[in-house]
Amino acid sequence: MLPPTTFTKAGERRLAKKKARRRARASGEAGARPQKGRPPKRGGVNLALGAILAVAVLAGGYYFYSRSSSMPGQSVPSLGNRHIPQGADALVQYNSDPPTSGPHYGSLAPWGVHDRPIPKGLQVHNLEDGGVLVQYNCSDCPELVEKLRKIVSRHPTHVILAPYPSMKSRIALTAWGRIDTFEEFDEKRIARFIDAYRGIDHHR
Repeated sequence: MLPPTTFTKAGERRLAKKKARRRARASGEAGARPQKGRPPKRGGVNLALGAILAVAVLAGGYYFYSRSSSMPGQSVPSLGNRHIPQGADALVQYNSDPPTSGPHYGSLAPWGVHDRPIPKGLQVHNLEDGGVLVQYNCSDCPELVEKLRKIVSRHPTHVILAPYPSMKSRIALTAWGRIDTFEEFDEKRIARFIDAYRGIDHHR
């Protein structure tokens, strides 16, 4: 039997391993420990994402603004599309003349050429259904009416020609939320307006 102070080589190795483990634990306790609780700050990542989002919003806004500004006519804010009884349009304050949106009748005016003014409540419903109205204000202008009729007659549906004696301009083009008014006949201007807005439904 070996004396108490005598170790075998295997025992020496085990003792050396234990001492090494103690030193490792001691050095780990003395070193810096990772903080618990709040995750590491990600300010750089959040800043980059915010910048990307801001650029995307600005680009989208510019696209829609440039597209709207390049479309025929002028934009008019929507007054909604509520239905009203026949004759009640006299009490409505439309924000353009002729009207381009707002309360309207439940029925439609026939597409095509009319020789009498169309009530505003009918006009607006036709616009909501994707129609374009070409209207004129002149008491004795058969040549102008004939030129307008030829343009409107190219389209079997969704375009109307009618007189509008109360408006200030001589010619007015309207679609849902858009209007163009002018004094002299301009075939290209009229055709471009019709092609841009005819057939676009605005029910929601």
